[in-house]
Amino acid sequence: MSQKEPEAKIFACSQSVYLAEKISEAYGIPLGKVSMSHYSDGEFQPSYEESIRGLRVFIVCSTFPNTDNLMELLLMIDAAKRASARHITAVMPYFGWARQDRKDKPRVPIGAKLIAKMLEAAGATRIMTMDLHADQIQGFFEKPVDHLFASTIFLPYVESLKLDNLTIASPDMGGSKRAYAYSKFLESDVVICYKQRKAANIIDTMELIGEVRGRNVILVDDMIDTGGTLAKAADLMMERGALSVRAICTHAILSGGAYEKIENSKLSELIVTDSIPLKKASNKIKVVSCAPLFAEVMQMVQNNNSISGKFIM
Repeated sequence: MSQKEPEAKIFACSQSVYLAEKISEAYGIPLGKVSMSHYSDGEFQPSYEESIRGLRVFIVCSTFPNTDNLMELLLMIDAAKRASARHITAVMPYFGWARQDRKDKPRVPIGAKLIAKMLEAAGATRIMTMDLHADQIQGFFEKPVDHLFASTIFLPYVESLKLDNLTIASPDMGGSKRAYAYSKFLESDVVICYKQRKAANIIDTMELIGEVRGRNVILVDDMIDTGGTLAKAADLMMERGALSVRAICTHAILSGGAYEKIENSKLSELIVTDSIPLKKASNKIKVVSCAPLFAEVMQMVQNNNSISGKFIM
């Protein structure tokens, strides 16, 4: 084992084992062994069942609700630090609380900043994540952040569809930068949805900026939560004469009645990654795995190679 390049091991939090197994297989090493002790009141304690002294440790954990995922990740980072791991990388395909990236009204927290500080305080020396809700969250960390783009895996799939008259759409003004990046690569038109909310997850009105008549539209967003925005946008676009409407969303949160909204909407297909496990199958949902992307970037980090070639946009 080289002093400059310590051996790597991959471990997973309980709810992310499904993804970590695919990442470790693509990386070419077995998934590390972790045991979990539970107390009767719900408290839990992770334990590494193999030596990690002097190694680079990758801990795979998407911090989707509930908060046990985040707490388990923090405990595993702390345990790795106390077990003398040389490097501790928190691999967070989905970074929870990313929607709380600023104070949008008085007397509210900046949750994403708090999570960043907690990860660093626990002992993480590097963060690896994908399609943050807001790019500036990288600046909340004092440690290196590898912010991967799911476009690396989505764009080849879109090209395989061979759609004529393609138009890329953003479901809101905040996602216009992402939509323009996709449209530049695909050399397509762009339309933007303008929406106003009554409250969180409740849309009041939605208007369309741009022409979709006779076009095959692909909505692009970083996450889908209740599905209300995408369902409403798809229905609006079909009413305005679109030939078909698909959606690309990196993180499939799909809470509440999201599955029913997607099934009953005029979306022909919803393409997501496996950063968050699906609660149930759906004929309309296509899953494209992000495991090969993370495995390749983890190898690059381990070997101190540049990862810039993995960024399509």
